[in-house]
Amino acid sequence: MTDPVRTSQSPAARRAVVIGGGLAGMLAAAVLSEYVDEVTVVDRDTLPAGPRPRRSLPQAHHAHLLWSGGARAMETLLPGITERWLAAGARRIALPTGLVSMSAQGWFRRWPEMQFLIACSRDLLDWVVREEVVGKPGVTVLADTELLGLRGGSDRVTGVRVRSGEGDEQVLEAELVVDASGRGSRAPDWLGALGVPEVREEKVDSGLAYATRIFRAPEGTENYPVVNVQADAREPRPGQTATIVPIEGGRWLVTLSGTRGGQPTSAADEFEDFARAVRHPIVAELIGGAEPLTDVVVSRSTVNRRRFYEKVSAWPEGFVAIGDAVATYNPVYGQGMSVAAQGVLTLRDELRKHGPVAEGLARRVQRAVAGPVGMAWDLATGQDILYPGAIGKQPGAAATMLRRYVDRLMLTATGRPLVTRALFDVMTLSAPTTSLLKPEVVLAVLRGPKLAQLPGPPLTEEELRPAKEPRSELETDPADA
Repeated sequence: MTDPVRTSQSPAARRAVVIGGGLAGMLAAAVLSEYVDEVTVVDRDTLPAGPRPRRSLPQAHHAHLLWSGGARAMETLLPGITERWLAAGARRIALPTGLVSMSAQGWFRRWPEMQFLIACSRDLLDWVVREEVVGKPGVTVLADTELLGLRGGSDRVTGVRVRSGEGDEQVLEAELVVDASGRGSRAPDWLGALGVPEVREEKVDSGLAYATRIFRAPEGTENYPVVNVQADAREPRPGQTATIVPIEGGRWLVTLSGTRGGQPTSAADEFEDFARAVRHPIVAELIGGAEPLTDVVVSRSTVNRRRFYEKVSAWPEGFVAIGDAVATYNPVYGQGMSVAAQGVLTLRDELRKHGPVAEGLARRVQRAVAGPVGMAWDLATGQDILYPGAIGKQPGAAATMLRRYVDRLMLTATGRPLVTRALFDVMTLSAPTTSLLKPEVVLAVLRGPKLAQLPGPPLTEEELRPAKEPRSELETDPADA
């Protein structure tokens, strides 16, 4: 039967389609543009022309930290992108030098740089990448366009079927289709419609909710550290956190989180009280005199979910899933963007070795993507499953034993720099989790902290000044933010 919908594109060109125009999708498009003639990015949103929110990315309102492992991957994919972020207002913050963080086992010391992070709003981060990629030759964006399904069969995906905002349908043929559509990906359904075997899926749901408000940064805080109070999963109560991230425009982005039974609300008059009730009140004290610029924004779609595409026995040629389309994590760990970037890096490496139409390419990429995904998954779910009311597979004996070691390691990291470095290497996805089991690290963990625990947050007198200033009575209309 002849397909009733129209097709486009030159028949001789090599083509790729990327589903999703977010960070992962744009990084994938940048890579593919080097190996095919035409790259079409399909996104259901109208992508903003500047660093502004996207309708289908509500989590962008909350704190996002781009760890050094992810930043290095993105720099490899888009050379010079770090400088462009910094020029647009982002900051490169040394870790743990520019971090004031209370872990489950105590405050980290602010030792000289071991790793780093990029701090800015998610909107700015995405916009700078998007501006870089859409200008590349051969890259086209179909915005306000819905993906209806995949084309092809169970052995090979040959393109996608889409519908524009005006209702027009068309088939986009492609040698390679990359799903970067994020948390809302319907790839299991799309693949199932072609006869691909069912994809195994795991979930760990701690019932986490986020609440974020942006404040005007106090005078003199241009180089302020990230401030973070983490939860302790060993305590028999909901896990609650509070975080200040200095972002562009002289602002503080303040995000609160709480697991099932202890979630924050959207009530502005409860925001500071929640921050004061976490394990240390420093965040509440610092924002007490700051001027709020926005209302409180709440998000609740934070379940950890992993799809084991690499385990599918008959994976089709021509289709790859990356980023949040493969796995999503509790955002408190800040791993999603870095894992997505490292996944795209594996795509680039396989394309460089074999080209875009090599037999078995899709399966090789999918298996390679599972590496960084698995590391982040273990880090996130190993903690989340411990909170009261968490839903998911309970850890076995081996995982319980490993958790005890990690608890001891975290304690040691508060007072022994060798272990702090090993921990931050793994936290920032710059080294595999196995590096925590190196003989010198294990020996240091057995010895325990070299220095006594800090009695409070390691802030200087100048950094503590906002906590001592008179409270602001000003409320700014969110429309002016």
